[in-house]
Amino acid sequence: MPKANHTPKKGILYVVATPIGNRDDITLRALDILRQVDLIAAEDTRKSGRFLAHHHIKNQMVSYHEHNETKRTPQLIEKLLAGISIALISNAGTPSVSDPGFRLIAAAIKHNIVVTPIPGATAATTAMSVSGLPTDSFVFVGFVPKKKGKNIKFLKALATRSESLVFYESPKRIISLM
Repeated sequence: MPKANHTPKKGILYVVATPIGNRDDITLRALDILRQVDLIAAEDTRKSGRFLAHHHIKNQMVSYHEHNETKRTPQLIEKLLAGISIALISNAGTPSVSDPGFRLIAAAIKHNIVVTPIPGATAATTAMSVSGLPTDSFVFVGFVPKKKGKNIKFLKALATRSESLVFYESPKRIISLM
């Protein structure tokens, strides 16, 4: 007679894209996942709470942002290993694309936990689609370094690129960057 397997089934980490602007620009699949998971790890629980309430989603949340991700990652991995399914969301767009999430995703992969993307809006492709720039080839470079010497070196390194370039920048710093 074979032995019973008492190893708990691992949870799934869902990386869920959320709308960039209009909170109704979310996929039906994303809404279903956010309703079904055991826990939502959110970049900002206040903003996410308002977003979830708009969609009538009542689910347990925990914060997961740039200031606590080093401490929070092992806690969430422990939950996933115990069979808890978690949705990772950022304030807008796709987690880990210039938002928190990379550490958790890398740790989940290291622990052989299934990581499932739930696609949706991303600022880079949304901006490119209406930019009027060539979209057959573009490079996403993320945020420009904040310090003046570093940002000049960063921009000079990109000056010879022929593809369209996509930058992320804070509205507070855009004028000084230009």
